[in-house]
Amino acid sequence: MIIDINNLFNIDFFSLIKDCLLPFIRILALIMVAPITGEKEVPNQVKIGLALLIAILLPLPRFDDPIAIFSLMGIWLILQQIVIGIMIGFTMQLAFITVRFAGELIGMQMGLGMATFFDPIGGPSTSVLSRLINIIALLIFLSLDGHLWLLYGLSNSFHIIPVSPTPLKENGYLALIDVTSLLFINGIMLALPLMTLLLIINMALGLLNRITPQLSIFVVGYPLTLLLGLTMLTYLISTLPTFTEYVFEQIVTRISAMLWYLVD
Repeated sequence: MIIDINNLFNIDFFSLIKDCLLPFIRILALIMVAPITGEKEVPNQVKIGLALLIAILLPLPRFDDPIAIFSLMGIWLILQQIVIGIMIGFTMQLAFITVRFAGELIGMQMGLGMATFFDPIGGPSTSVLSRLINIIALLIFLSLDGHLWLLYGLSNSFHIIPVSPTPLKENGYLALIDVTSLLFINGIMLALPLMTLLLIINMALGLLNRITPQLSIFVVGYPLTLLLGLTMLTYLISTLPTFTEYVFEQIVTRISAMLWYLVD
């Protein structure tokens, strides 16, 4: 019995590339802005390889419309996939911007606003406290299998918004703008207990300074504010897992709603 090696390895690589190219672009756009993988410390080669691996292994619907990639319609499809991927990744990133925003507020009230360092994620002048809370939120995200939630949402996005030249609806962009309101609401909710306590302490110190001008409140005020702020911060961090889980659930729900708004 003679086996034809040519027929055995006769694989249509062009069709394989065409089926995976557009999903690969959407996945790569998401990875470029998603939490953890979107950080500048992750090399671009790793991001591209991870996106290619997901595009090959993830069960995705086939794109049977014979549209040439190197055409105006092909460019339109590529831009559409980039927009969808960036919207999903940026929406998930808002959960971590929320905790960084809360850390900036807390650090400013505690007097740690000047304790900044260069951070490639949050910017050139990021508060140390903000970076600490962000790292804790990243660890909680991984412990809650948030990366699997993100992959599940990515897989659903190809069923909700298949690769097609149909324009995206403007309601999806309005839904993305609405999600950004959660940044300020949840960020202030997280920082509000400690901000309220420090406000009461500052008001008490100011009143004490008016009653006894001989007492140098400025010498005592900063160490007292910092000590009570760090004490309150230990209780605040203990509530961070429950709070971040609540924020992640909100964001995942909003991502699903945003994808439906893009087609309805």
